[in-house]
Amino acid sequence: MLSSSNTISPQGYDRFRKYLEKESGISLSDNKQYLVASRLGKLLEREKFSKIEELVDALSRGGRTSKLREEVINAMTTNETLWFRDAHPFKILKDVILPQFDKRPVKIWSAASSTGQEPYSISMILEELKQSKPGLLKAGERIVATDICTNILKHAKQAEYDSLAIARGLSPENQKRYFDKLSDTTWKVKPNIASRVDFRHLNLIDSFSSLGKFDVIFCRNVLIYFTADTKLDILKRMHSALNPGGYLFLGGSEALSGLSSMFEIVQCHPGIVYRAK
Repeated sequence: MLSSSNTISPQGYDRFRKYLEKESGISLSDNKQYLVASRLGKLLEREKFSKIEELVDALSRGGRTSKLREEVINAMTTNETLWFRDAHPFKILKDVILPQFDKRPVKIWSAASSTGQEPYSISMILEELKQSKPGLLKAGERIVATDICTNILKHAKQAEYDSLAIARGLSPENQKRYFDKLSDTTWKVKPNIASRVDFRHLNLIDSFSSLGKFDVIFCRNVLIYFTADTKLDILKRMHSALNPGGYLFLGGSEALSGLSSMFEIVQCHPGIVYRAK
C-alpha cells in the first residue's frame, strides 16, 4: 500500500496526473504525491499494485478498465459543499432572476452538484418563491444536477443527510420546513423539494449538449481544478448551453477572463452574476 509521497516516483506521478487530466479534466499541481497516495492507497493494495505506474498501465488496457477508471475518478474527486453556500447567489436567484419567469418555465443546471446540497437549496428557493408569490413560476421549473463522481450521485439521489451535514449552512426553520426526520441522526429532503431535481452523471470535459438549453447555470468552485485551457473550453460551451440572456454563477474565487464578448457582469450588491450576451 502507498502510504507516503516517497512511494510514488516523479515519473509515476507525472504519468498518473496526465492520465487523470485526460480522463476527467482534473489538473494536479506539482508535488501532490501525498494526495494520490492517501486517496488511492487502499485501491492499489486491493489490486496488488506496488507502483502507481502499474495502475496507469491497467487503466490503459481492456477488461475491467471502465470500473477501475470510475473508482479512480471517484477517489480523486473533491466533494466539499454545504447548504446555501456563499448565500449571495441564492439571494440573487430569488430576488433578481426568478421574478423574470412569470410566464415561461425556468430551467436551472447545477454543475458539479456533489452530494446534492446546491440543487436542493435551489429547489428550496423555488418553493419559497412559489409560496410567497403564487403568480410566479406558473409555467413550471426544472433543475438538472450533474457530477462526475458516481458514488456522490448515489448519495445525492437518496436525499438523506446526517446531523453533521444538516448543520452546515441550514437554518433550523428550513430544516423543519423542507426535511422529514427519519431518526435521531438522519433527515430526508421532502418529496416536493427532491422531485424537482434530476441527477445525471456527467464529466464537464465531455459534451453536455444533450442536456439542452438552460436559463441559469450554477458552476461554482469546480473550474479551479482545471487548466486554463480546459476552463475556457467549458465556459464557452456553457455559454452555448444558455438561452439568450441566461445567467451563469461562478464561485467566489473564480472569474471570467477573455470572454467579455460572450458575458456581461451584473452587479447585484452584494454579489455578481454573469449574463450571456
